[in-house]
Amino acid sequence: MILYDYFRSSCAYRVRIALNLKGLGYERRPIDLRANDQNGVEYRARNPQGLVPALEVDGVLLTQSLAILDWLDSRASAPRLFPAEPAARARVMAQALAIVADIQPLGNLRVLRRLGRQFGADEPGRDEWARHWIEEGFAALEASAGDGSFLGGEAPNAADVCLVPQMFNARRFNVALGGFPRLVAIDAAMTALAPVAAAHPERVAETA
Repeated sequence: MILYDYFRSSCAYRVRIALNLKGLGYERRPIDLRANDQNGVEYRARNPQGLVPALEVDGVLLTQSLAILDWLDSRASAPRLFPAEPAARARVMAQALAIVADIQPLGNLRVLRRLGRQFGADEPGRDEWARHWIEEGFAALEASAGDGSFLGGEAPNAADVCLVPQMFNARRFNVALGGFPRLVAIDAAMTALAPVAAAHPERVAETA
């Protein structure tokens, strides 16, 4: 498996965590978003959307992190990221989408760059924009968290895999996390796991 990856991409970070949790080996191919590698002719020919991550398996290219997580469950069922029972699966998917669809895209690099180019937002303004959407989304996620060690109870699931990178982003944007004690505790439980720790952007950047 080949993972087209940017070390600080939330979406790619999710996939690294999932691959590590499932014990699946892969080769990293860094795509430097800062250098605009994602818009290069070679990468666009491979992935017309020009985003990371992309996972290449036996000549087939998989894109979109949540779709890749779902595919990984079909490839290696343990540990499961999405429950088999339909209602439980829908709950996990809803929590994951609260991050993947409602929080993370609004603080994405291309969105922040557009705010600067089109609307003249300076760096503090862009950071405040990102903080607003993280805090709003985290408030809802905090309310939906149960009493277990993880969002998924006593074992991590896809929503927990998505939470860790978003907590990393929250700290990058200096979000005040005191109002989200459950999310902080769940993130600590996740990052204490060796496979999760190994996917951290700083650990990945060291090996790039």
